[in-house]
Amino acid sequence: MIFIGNHLSVSDGYLAMGKKATKLGGNTFAFFTRNPRGGKAKPLDIEDMQALDAYLKEHEFGKLVAHAPYTMNLCSAKGSVRTFAKEAMADDLKRMEYLPGNYYNFHPGSHVGQGVRPAIEMIVEGLDQAMFEDMHTTVLLETMSGKGTEVGRSLSELADIINKARYPQHLGVCLDTCHVWDGGYNIGTDLDEMLKTIDEVIGIERLKAIHINDSMNICGSHKDRHAKIGEGEIGVETLKKVVQHPWLQDKPFILETPNNDAGYAHEIAMIKDWMI
Repeated sequence: MIFIGNHLSVSDGYLAMGKKATKLGGNTFAFFTRNPRGGKAKPLDIEDMQALDAYLKEHEFGKLVAHAPYTMNLCSAKGSVRTFAKEAMADDLKRMEYLPGNYYNFHPGSHVGQGVRPAIEMIVEGLDQAMFEDMHTTVLLETMSGKGTEVGRSLSELADIINKARYPQHLGVCLDTCHVWDGGYNIGTDLDEMLKTIDEVIGIERLKAIHINDSMNICGSHKDRHAKIGEGEIGVETLKKVVQHPWLQDKPFILETPNNDAGYAHEIAMIKDWMI
């Protein structure tokens, strides 16, 4: 069995996302906690969130992977941007308590010339302010492609953030296949080696979710351009090895490929077939 799904819109509500995931053949999904390009969140609808929570249990879904907005940058050079990021994350994590036991994924941020070390300190400060000891959500740092001044282009940078944070027990990692490929990790030839490195540097138990994407770019391009499964440089055979890897079983696999509903339904069915 595999937990597989795609990004869904929350515009029609929370329960509607669960039902749409089922319609597309999925048993997990991702959604943006607020406008991905802006930052405004929908009014809190506790009843709708509780209805989704019951639906997930009834239909045996895997863990969901909520996604922070792209505008959230905890290590921005601008104080106003950092303040928004801290406030948005704190609000999101409070909201996620109505969907307990799931994941909240975010891009660590871009240091925009300040340097990686100061940026990591800012990210840790933001996490420490937004997170709380008795929370029921695991916050996931996403592996990045190394585009521009992104933090998280290496596993050691992610490990540094986790090790310095106040609540490391509530932190994990989301592996994006396109990002690590574009970042220089050849998962075609070195998948086992990369996963062993994750285990050594971060701890394989912290690898909680996978964004399963093909890439438009060659390995090491540092560009971050997703492609449909089998239509990019990573290819079906490599992505199949990722999905089938024994260390990655029972984790949610989230498609972020450039698709419509029919395309996602096709990819979900194809990936399910890989497990037969």
